[in-house]
Amino acid sequence: MIGCPPLCLTERGFTRAEHVKTTSKPELGVLREAIKMTAWVIQMMVMVLSVFTGSSQGKRDKVLYCSACKAIVDELNHSISLVDPKKTINVGSFRLNPDGTMKDKKVPFARSETHLSELLDGVCNSMSDYALYVDPVTQHKQYRRFAPRSSASTDDFPDFKNFQFDGPEASNDLKFACETLVEELEEEIISVLSRDRQENVHEELCSRVSDHCKDSSRANEEL
Repeated sequence: MIGCPPLCLTERGFTRAEHVKTTSKPELGVLREAIKMTAWVIQMMVMVLSVFTGSSQGKRDKVLYCSACKAIVDELNHSISLVDPKKTINVGSFRLNPDGTMKDKKVPFARSETHLSELLDGVCNSMSDYALYVDPVTQHKQYRRFAPRSSASTDDFPDFKNFQFDGPEASNDLKFACETLVEELEEEIISVLSRDRQENVHEELCSRVSDHCKDSSRANEEL
């Protein structure tokens, strides 16, 4: 049996080696300490990550994200207004007619989930038409649209002297904020804008659903 591997061929047949190496008590102690240390490191990493995530949320520029939220509402409402109110879309249902056919349901296309989802895919491209506006009286800052819409008259041209044009970087920041909000609030935006009654949409989406304009004294003012 000396030098016998885990299975040995003897005159009695195959048998397991009688001498099996066991882990000593000192080695078990070291192993337990290593497991404890690993668990502690993992716990600390989770805590650091949660703090970092929370601080990133807290560092969001209120002016930037409040303006982006209200700009999303304005751009979507403008696009909705361009659609023929009589245009409808079949959304279908799981109800059957008496003859066994599927019962179709029609809703206005302008505020349908399909249309709103399509609009959200490209709404942030309009952020290049916005710039930081400083109210000459109150010094209140917000991003406002400076580029007139194609259907607007020349009387709607804004006073550019109160705008701060900081180049593509500022426009990219606003677009990034817009894309972030669309990703975070897509379902809420569609839910609110799909309603027939549109009252205080800026306040509901930008102050109640999200708190980006909660502390703004002009939460209900359109850009």
